[in-house]
Amino acid sequence: MPERTEHAPGTPSWVDLATPDPSAARSFYARLFGWEYTEEPTDQGTPYVMATRHGKAAAGMMQLSPEMAAQGMPPMWSTYVTVADVEAATATVGRAGGTVVAPVMDVMEAGRMAVVADPAGAVLCLWQPGQHIGAELVHEHGTLTWNELLTPEVGKASAFYEQLLGWKAETADMGGTEYTAFMLDGRGVAGAMKPPMEGIPSHWFVYCAVDDCDDAVATARAHGGTIQAEPMDIPRAGWP
Repeated sequence: MPERTEHAPGTPSWVDLATPDPSAARSFYARLFGWEYTEEPTDQGTPYVMATRHGKAAAGMMQLSPEMAAQGMPPMWSTYVTVADVEAATATVGRAGGTVVAPVMDVMEAGRMAVVADPAGAVLCLWQPGQHIGAELVHEHGTLTWNELLTPEVGKASAFYEQLLGWKAETADMGGTEYTAFMLDGRGVAGAMKPPMEGIPSHWFVYCAVDDCDDAVATARAHGGTIQAEPMDIPRAGWP
């Protein structure tokens, strides 16, 4: 199994879901990915739900607060990138053209984090691990396999993430669509592309691996999921 005991700085390492109905989400993803769950106490009074595969941490889940919902925040997945020093990384954000959405904070003994936005407004979490490294299992069914930025400002985003995380942008043609891979030490760690239509706000997108895409879509439909895009073949997928 592709287990992890650490993530190199600059690597997307964790994802979690903020949802107004964690119970329904837990049931849905248990069927879709085979996730099992444990609950961790938090300072907010509502538990943080840890989703596991084979006993290894795969993703997180938390209650979307009424205040967040009242401000128009939809249920959403967040991407976390490991950094060696979250204070130093956060100090780089403004100089690189981004915005600090939430300053550095301690997450109990799990680690330290900050929430930032790139020049086009896509939100990303910076994570300095303590007891929690992030995902302990990746690239297999029901676990994180890729993180992708949808933004009309790929060039500005590339410059921002190079300053913040050391990512180098490499752009290639994928069946008529320009796709940018963010490279770290010669390997692809994330991607970026323009949205398929105007008006879609910049945001980070999360991919989970599945053994059979068609079967996963059928399972999602059968348990109340909505299919935003049918299964499709990607002409060129993957960087070193």
